[in-house]
Amino acid sequence: MANPDELQLVYPLGDSLPEPGSTLEVAPGIHWLRMPLPFALDHINLWLLRDRQDGREGWTIVDCGIDSTETRAAWQQVFDTALQGLPVLRVIVTHMHPDHIGLAHWLTERWQCRMWISATDFGVAQLARSGTGHGGDENADFLAAHGLADAQTLELIRHRSDHFAQLVPALPTSYRRLLDGMVVQVADARWRCIAGHGHAPEHISLHDAQAGVLIAGDMVLPRISTNVGVHGNEPEGNPLPMYLASIARTAAELPEDTLVLPSHGRPFKGLHTRVSQLRRHHDDRLADVMAALAQRPGSAADMLPVLFRRELDAHQTTFAMAESLAHLHMLWHGGQLQRRRDDDGVWRFAPAA
Repeated sequence: MANPDELQLVYPLGDSLPEPGSTLEVAPGIHWLRMPLPFALDHINLWLLRDRQDGREGWTIVDCGIDSTETRAAWQQVFDTALQGLPVLRVIVTHMHPDHIGLAHWLTERWQCRMWISATDFGVAQLARSGTGHGGDENADFLAAHGLADAQTLELIRHRSDHFAQLVPALPTSYRRLLDGMVVQVADARWRCIAGHGHAPEHISLHDAQAGVLIAGDMVLPRISTNVGVHGNEPEGNPLPMYLASIARTAAELPEDTLVLPSHGRPFKGLHTRVSQLRRHHDDRLADVMAALAQRPGSAADMLPVLFRRELDAHQTTFAMAESLAHLHMLWHGGQLQRRRDDDGVWRFAPAA
């Protein structure tokens, strides 16, 4: 069932979805694919752009899916039925999360082409494959210090130091760097890179002004809010203001009727409306946190029922803890909260004096 915010957006393709292993054209030369994910968020949208490089006709892929047997099989079906006998000329990755970069190594090897990505996300993906900040004892200790006490969840985190590497078993050894403001020529289309922060270190969205299309990656999603979190590899991080500034900038630069191609959910129009909704959502959550902490000091774990009004499994709890910290840290860095580490080793926040 659509929520009230969703009803304010326009979905030009209605309820149409691409069939597994096939594509759906959303604009001239722009094709939509959906690949499965083994999570509560069970799909990712990927994009095929008709391309031409150095006189060669072919395709550019935008984002890859995780490395799994199912995703490889779906890609093979696309290769067999949707490429019109033409090769893939390059692979663009919006950011370093596993559902976006996981199969980049396989795709670039299969087609002998280059991966294009921001330098920051390429480097952080390398770190994540080593386990840094993504599970293991260090991250479990970090979350315990912020009040997570469920022994089963902490044990799961301790044993998943290789979770990223399982979904991203390899990375391309070389890449071409994407930068904010850079223009990527794809056949006759000029796609401008828009760097965004907060969700990933240096997320790259792509905007074709002539076609009025934004490949938004995870920065603007139509039905859910983008995950913005603090993690153990940057324990005092403050990503939420960066995220809000990034989407505000995008809305200021692009028209309301831009066709937004998100990584999850359906293509939509209503960019300014959606950015306003997301800003209001976070403002409301920040107000909820302040109201709860006015009653008594609390940890990030204490804020989970304040921020999330649903049951969370262990996998979702790790993301929820990161989001809870993002809201607390925005208020803490902004001077509205203070924090202290109590005798039990847990960080708790309270309104600043």
